[in-house]
Amino acid sequence: MGEAIAQYVEREEKREAFRQDGIRAWDAYQETGLHVTHAEADAWLAQLAAGDDKEPPECQN
Repeated sequence: MGEAIAQYVEREEKREAFRQDGIRAWDAYQETGLHVTHAEADAWLAQLAAGDDKEPPECQN
C-alpha cells in the first residue's frame, strides 16, 4: 500500500509540474508573442522522427 501511495504522489507531482510548465509557456507567449507555426513544428518533428537531430525552429513574432 505504501508503494501505491508513493507512486500516486510521484505521478501527481509530475502532473502538476507539467501543468506549471504549460502555464509558464502560455504566460511567455502572451508577454512576447513569440511562437512557432504548426507547419514549422510538424516539419521539425518529422526530421526528428527520421533520425535527423535538428535544432528546433526559431520562434517568430
